[in-house]
Amino acid sequence: MSRWTPVCDYRALLSERGVCALVDGRQVAVFLTHEGTVHAIANLDPFSGAHVLSRGIVGSRNGEPTVASPMHKQVFSLLTGVCLDQPEVAVEVCPARVLGSRVEVAAARRLSAAG
Repeated sequence: MSRWTPVCDYRALLSERGVCALVDGRQVAVFLTHEGTVHAIANLDPFSGAHVLSRGIVGSRNGEPTVASPMHKQVFSLLTGVCLDQPEVAVEVCPARVLGSRVEVAAARRLSAAG
C-alpha cells in the first residue's frame, strides 16, 4: 500500500513544466502535461548524476508523454521512466494523483526497460 505525500495545489502547476518535490526524503520531478495529466519520476538524471529532470523539456513521442533532460537531452518516458534514446537506462516512476485540488505523489517504483 502506497503512502501518498501532498506535493502542491494542482492550480499551482504550469502546463508543460516541472517542479521538484521531496517525497520520502527523495527528490521527485512532478510534471503537468498539456492534456492536464500529472506525472512524477525521480529527479535524478542517470547520465549526469544531477538532480535536474524537473527542469527538463516536456513533450511527447508517438503520443507518449516525455521529458528531455536539460543536461544531455536524453528523453525519458513519463509513463515508464525508460530512456527512449537508450532503453537500457530508466528512472524511477512515482504514482501521482490529483485528489480534489491537491497533487499527491507516492514513493517511487522502478520499472524495467521491458515494462
